[in-house]
Amino acid sequence: MAERLSDIEQRIDSIRQLSSVVAAIRGIAAARLREAEAQLEGIRSYAETIGDAIGQALPLLADRTGQAPHSGGTGTGLVIALCSEQGFVGGFNARVLEAVESLVGSRQDATCEVFVVGDRGVTVAGERGLEVDWSMPMATGAEQVSGLANRLAEELYRRIGTGEVETATIVHAVPDQEGVKTVTKALIPFDFSRFPHARPANPPLVNLPAETLVAQLAEEYVFAELCEAAMLSFAAENEARMWAMLAAHGNVGHRLDELTAKARHMRQEEITAEVVELAAGVDAEASARA
Repeated sequence: MAERLSDIEQRIDSIRQLSSVVAAIRGIAAARLREAEAQLEGIRSYAETIGDAIGQALPLLADRTGQAPHSGGTGTGLVIALCSEQGFVGGFNARVLEAVESLVGSRQDATCEVFVVGDRGVTVAGERGLEVDWSMPMATGAEQVSGLANRLAEELYRRIGTGEVETATIVHAVPDQEGVKTVTKALIPFDFSRFPHARPANPPLVNLPAETLVAQLAEEYVFAELCEAAMLSFAAENEARMWAMLAAHGNVGHRLDELTAKARHMRQEEITAEVVELAAGVDAEASARA
């Protein structure tokens, strides 16, 4: 009885330690979520500035060519999936990859490559039988997002430059308290129609050919879009981790209550057995004296 009670008490200690770990993970995820959300305003402001510059540059190009530029085609496609680098995120990666599979399937006979960002996403993709053509680690901190976006942009435009792909779409999650919500956004062909032509009283002074200027601004805007997508995904990942740890905390608490009640019951039984044994000894001693 004593050994069994000792085993249960050891399990209680282990579960209490696990509860502390779960609480720590949840706290870190909450801090990272707040950090990511704080960075989004700056990213969007940067994208807005680049968009304004595109709006001012487009009339320069239209004046020379008579039409707005066209970036990208409709041939070989590329789908970028932003997943998680680490686990404890519930169905986060599965939901993102479900959207990717739906998108790839909708292309029917067209060739489509898949980029997966995040080690856990690569693992889940393999489990689902989704072929991954290229992968890279996901950011594990908000300060890593710009570097991630830069590397993604470099690989994207390298493949466009070599003619390997003509279209590009990104799939990622966004923070949503009701569960994992995914969004799909086309990056290439670049949609210049989003930017109204601006004709300021004083035309901008430029040192580059109009075609080069517009192309570079478009690439910079795509970089900003990649930054925003990665930051949103990072925020959503940590929100999912918070909810997963909240559920784990509830399960751990329930199990701890069960074991504590069981240990209390066994301790009472042990005490009762000792009392009965002592009482029996007293009775036996009294009988012997009689």
